[in-house]
Amino acid sequence: MDGGSARVLVVDDSGPKRYLLVNWLNRAGFVTVEAENGTSALERVDREPVDLVVLDVRLPDMSGFEVCERIKEAHPSTPVIHVSAHAVDVVDRAQGLTRGADAYLAEPIEPEELVATAHAVLRYYQARRRAEQLAERLAALADATVEMHASPNFVRLLEAAASGAARIFRSPAAVVAETFDGDCLAGVAADPHTPARIVPWVVDDAGVPIGTRVRVDEPGAWALADWPHDDTVTVAASRLREDRAPLYVVVPTATQTVRTPVLVQLAQAVASAVEAQRSFDEEHRIAVTLQRSLLPRRLPEVVGLDLAVRYEPASAQTEVGGDFYELVMLDGHLLVAIGDVAGHSLHAATVMAELRHAVRAYAVEGHQPGVILDRVNELMRALLPTELATICVLLLDPSTGLIRMASAGHLPPLLSRDGRVEFVSQTAPLLGVRAPRPPDLEFVLPPGATLVLYTDGLIERRDATIDDGMAALGVVATRVDDNLDDFCQRLLVELAPPEIHDDVAVVAVRRR
Repeated sequence: MDGGSARVLVVDDSGPKRYLLVNWLNRAGFVTVEAENGTSALERVDREPVDLVVLDVRLPDMSGFEVCERIKEAHPSTPVIHVSAHAVDVVDRAQGLTRGADAYLAEPIEPEELVATAHAVLRYYQARRRAEQLAERLAALADATVEMHASPNFVRLLEAAASGAARIFRSPAAVVAETFDGDCLAGVAADPHTPARIVPWVVDDAGVPIGTRVRVDEPGAWALADWPHDDTVTVAASRLREDRAPLYVVVPTATQTVRTPVLVQLAQAVASAVEAQRSFDEEHRIAVTLQRSLLPRRLPEVVGLDLAVRYEPASAQTEVGGDFYELVMLDGHLLVAIGDVAGHSLHAATVMAELRHAVRAYAVEGHQPGVILDRVNELMRALLPTELATICVLLLDPSTGLIRMASAGHLPPLLSRDGRVEFVSQTAPLLGVRAPRPPDLEFVLPPGATLVLYTDGLIERRDATIDDGMAALGVVATRVDDNLDDFCQRLLVELAPPEIHDDVAVVAVRRR
C-alpha cells in the first residue's frame, strides 16, 4: 500500500509535535487524521478505516502502550508505530515492541526516517492482508466446490455457484451456464447473505476458446445484479470441450487482484461441476428413455374393463430402477403383471426388460400365473444368479371377473369397492430364491370394484414404516375417481414424495 492510498492516524497530545508529524506524512502522500489522547484514538480507530497509527508513548489519559494493546486486540491487522521524546531507552523500546508495536522511533525523528518506516510497515501489512485474504478466499472456494458437487440438479448447482462466488469475493456475483437441454440460465447472488436466484440469460458464445480466460466488461453487458457504481465487472469464461457451451463467472472488478487466481480457480471448479452434471443428465435421459421404451407403449382396450397406469422414474439425482408393468390380452384373458428388480441402475432396467419379456413368453404358452413365476424363477437362477426381484402376475377373465393370481414377494394388490378397501395378500418368496411357492390365489373382481397394483416407490418413506405407507394408500384409495387416469394421478400426488427417490409404477383395473 503506497502513501497515496494509506490513511494514517497521528496520536499526540502536543499540538506542535502533531503538526510536524502530520505535515511530514502529508508531504509524502499519506492521508492523515488526528487524535490528541488515547480515548479519542480508540474511538476513531473503531469508527473509521485506519491503515496505520503513529502513536505517542505518553498521553494524558493512558499510556501509548495500553492504547497499542487495545488497538491490536480489536484490529490485529492495523500496524502501530510508537514515537517518543522521553521513553527512549532500551527498556521502553522493548516494552513497546513486546506489547504490540510494529516499530519504535525515538526523537529526534527525521522526516525521511518516519516516512520510510511507515512505508516499510505498510508493505508488510499489505502482504499479510493479501495472504490472509487469499487464505479466506481459498477456504470459501473449497466450501463452494463441495456444495456444487453435492447439488442434486443443475438449478441447485447454479445457486450454489453464485452464492459461493458472492461469499468468496464478498460482493454481488453471477454464474451463467447452459444445461444439457440447451437452456442458458444464470444464478445471481445479490450479496453473500442473500439466497441466489435463477433467471434465464442469453450469452454470445462466439470466440470463447478451450480453457479459462479473464476479461473486463462494462456492467451493462451483464445486467444481472446491482453492480457497484463507478466500477467494471471482471468475467471469467471457462470452456472444457468444443461441443459444450462455455460458462461465465461475473464479479465486480474492484474485488480482483492483478492475477485473479481465485476467480480462475472458481471458474474451473464451476466448469468441472457443470460438466459432471451435464453428463449425468445426459446419461439419465438416455437411461429413462431406454426404460420407457421397454414398457408397454399402449394399453389394450378390453370390453367391460377400465385400465389406467402411471409410471414415474426416480428423480434426476438418482439412477433409473427396475420397476415394470405389463397389460396384454391373451386368449380372452387380461394378463396383468407388475414387478420391481432390486437396485437402481441401467443394469436393473435391462434385467427388468428380460423379466418382462420372459413373463410375456411363458404367458403366451398358456401357463397359469404360478407356473409362469416358477419358470421365470428358474430362468433367473440360471442366467441371472445374482439378481433378485419381486413380481405379481394375474390373469383376469373380463366376462366373469375371475382372477387367478401368483405373487413372488411383491406388495399385495389393493381391492377398492364402495368405499371399502382390502389387500389381497399372498406370502411367497422373491424371484431368484429357490423355495416352495404356494398355489395360485383365486378371487373375483366384483362389478364396480377397482384393483390397484403398485411398486414400493408409491408407499415407502424414509421416516415411516411400510405398514404406515400401506395404511395411507388404503385411506386414499377408499374413493376411486370416475376417471381412472385421474385416480392414478391422485395416488401419486397424495402418496409419492415431491422428490421421488425410487421408481413408481401403478396399475389400476376397474370392472364396469
